This record gives sequence, structure tokens and C-alpha cells, in this order.
Amino acid sequence: MTITISQQAYDELFHQETVERYLRSASLTQHPDPDDLLDVVYRFPPALGQGYWREIQLREGMQLTIGNLQMRDRIITGAPEREDWWEYHFHFSGEHQDRYNLICGGQYALYGNGLAPQEIWDCSGKEPYSEILIHIQPELLYSFAGDREGELPRCLQPWIRQTERERYSRLGTATPTMQTVAKQIVQCPYQGIAKRVYLEGKVLELMGMLIAEEIEIGDGKYNPYSLKSDAVDRIHHARDILLQRLDEPPTLATLARQVGLNECTLKRGFRQIFGTTVFGYLHNYRLEQARQLLEAGTWRVGEAAQMVGYRDFTAFGRAFYKKFGIRPRDCMKKYSV
Repeated sequence: MTITISQQAYDELFHQETVERYLRSASLTQHPDPDDLLDVVYRFPPALGQGYWREIQLREGMQLTIGNLQMRDRIITGAPEREDWWEYHFHFSGEHQDRYNLICGGQYALYGNGLAPQEIWDCSGKEPYSEILIHIQPELLYSFAGDREGELPRCLQPWIRQTERERYSRLGTATPTMQTVAKQIVQCPYQGIAKRVYLEGKVLELMGMLIAEEIEIGDGKYNPYSLKSDAVDRIHHARDILLQRLDEPPTLATLARQVGLNECTLKRGFRQIFGTTVFGYLHNYRLEQARQLLEAGTWRVGEAAQMVGYRDFTAFGRAFYKKFGIRPRDCMKKYSV
């Protein structure tokens, strides 16, 4: 089952849960650290699943969020166009798809400051969802520049853009050191001021690693998107399996297992090599094949639809018209003599 919910409704559910939790308690139990009122836990709405988001305001312009959730179902939310801070996501487990990236366990996504366009967030409910998020205002980034003008190095300047320009985005695989630091953040053993100093140091440590990678990318010494030749071969094999089974394509999990990849690597690599999703590729291929069959003038519309794996002829007609701007039967007439 898939739950589709607006960003406003999603936020209202969180607010309602926080208020009700407060009214049920004689104390502010949403604060896990009694010595830090800037450390707040928001319970995940039971209607959507279980777990929490924990927000810690470390200093002005720097916020850490820790998420640990188990969703009941796949959740799709719409985010409006907005101005956003510099942002870093690290995923321990679970995955979500936004306009830019599919982010899976062991990966991170980096977003610059600027205009975050209207987009859809698609979060799978198949496995526990665990991540940390770091938000930093541009002024704080500039404070680390180290020169009198506070100007960022050239390779980091895309991180900060004017509000009317779409923000920078990059996906990467976390190094073992990044993963260790991210776990240390979640497992912080301290409270109060010791906790705040410890967490801020870890956040800055992660930021230093990201900056080092960004500099290597700018110098052409690092390619975070490269796929090993073996993975490329496996992804091409997955494509071949799909095309051999147009009528009954395997599920994504089955396809990944058949070619010896995890689902995340298959999805990310498929988009990188073929420029679309696994089933987006299958959808386009089916329609292209159907068009060729109809243009040949040998098969009727229903026969062509069945040959490329469509059982619902109405759905086939809609998809065909959406892609080619012409109805299947008109395509057949156009090329018949």
C-alpha cells in the first residue's frame, strides 16, 4: 500500500502528536536531555508508522536531526518550492527518492544552499529508516573560509547560490570513516554541554570530509559516481532479463537477486547507465516495440499490446497516446497502405 500525503498534512500530524503527547504528560517528556531544551524529539505519527525525529539546535545556523523510523507503508509527500540551507543526509538504512537522487543505506546526499524546487519525496516502508541530517546556514560556512573576505574556495562556491537559482546536489557513497563518525553521532554518550560540544565537533568532522571530497572532485581526482566494470556488466544483464520477459517482468528484488546486486545499486546504476529507472526503461521499450509493430501493419492494436506485455488495452492506449501523441489505431492507419 502507498500513502500519498501533502507536506502540510504531514507536518500537521507531527504537530498534533507533539501537542497530545505534551497534554498526556506532566512534564516536557519530548526533551530526551533534561539539561538541553534545544534537544527535542518528535514522535512519528502512529497513523504512518512508529519511531521519531530528534532535532538538536547545536548553535545558531547549525542543526542536527536524527531519524529512526519504521513506516507502515510506502509514503509519498510533496514538498513545495522553498529556500533551503546547506544540507547533508547520511543514511544508515532505508531509502527515499527525491527529485535529484535515490538515497540508500550507506550513501549520503549533499544539497547546497539556494532554491529547493517543488518535488516529491518517495520513502519506502520495506525496512527500518535511519538517517542523520545536518543543516548549516551559509554564513556559518563562510566563517570557516579562513581569508579576510570570507570567500569560499572556487570548487565550493556552487554550494552557495542565490535564492532564485536551483540548489546544488550531489550523491555519494560514505567512506568507512564517514560511517564511523555518523554512528558516533547517533550513539553520543553525553548530555548537556558535553553532548553539544561533542556533537558539534562530529558534525564539523563530517563537513571536513565532504569538503575534502569536493576539492578532489574539482581537481578531477575523484569520481563519486563511477561503477566498477563488473557492476556495469550486471546492470546490462538485468536489462537483458527485462527485455526477455516483457509479459511478466520480475520484481525489482528478484531482478537484483538474479544479477547479484543489491536493489539500491541496481536502481542507481540503471539510472546512471540508461538515464531512467528500471521500470521506466521497460515502459519506454514496450511502447517503442508496440509502435514498430503497429507501423508494420501486420498486427491489430490488441495483438501488439499483448505482445509487449500489456493486458489492459485501455491503459495501453493511454500510455501510447501520452508518449507519442497519437492513438494506437491511428498509428496503424497512418502506416497502412
